[in-house]
Amino acid sequence: MRHRVHKKNFGRNTNQRKALFRNLMINLFMHERIETTVTKAKVIKSLAEKVVTLGKKGDLHSKRTALSYVPNRAAIAKLFSEIAPRFSKRNGGYLRVVKTRTRLKDQASLAVLEFVDYEESRVAQKTTKEGKKS
Repeated sequence: MRHRVHKKNFGRNTNQRKALFRNLMINLFMHERIETTVTKAKVIKSLAEKVVTLGKKGDLHSKRTALSYVPNRAAIAKLFSEIAPRFSKRNGGYLRVVKTRTRLKDQASLAVLEFVDYEESRVAQKTTKEGKKS
């Protein structure tokens, strides 16, 4: 029976599950968009939004707490310097889950997990790169 059990185990033990979540969050912060299964995206969304809220605070304690969630200095540096300042006037809801397709091999439903302002930031990055080339 599954009475009062509210978490997904993903067929892994605790250490493997934590490693999976950390790697997905690292990729999310580095690339600002990832494609994964819907259930993984929903779990990562809640964890990543907590870390982005820590990034908005910006103090040393927040950085150390964020590093305990995501032990990758490059990802945390990008979060605190680029991602979190974009959401300074937003009170949550930094990520969206968009269902895309089903995977052919196992028929798993896939989704794209991305930041809400992903398109605007991507267009801004393209224009700055084109300006530097000219």
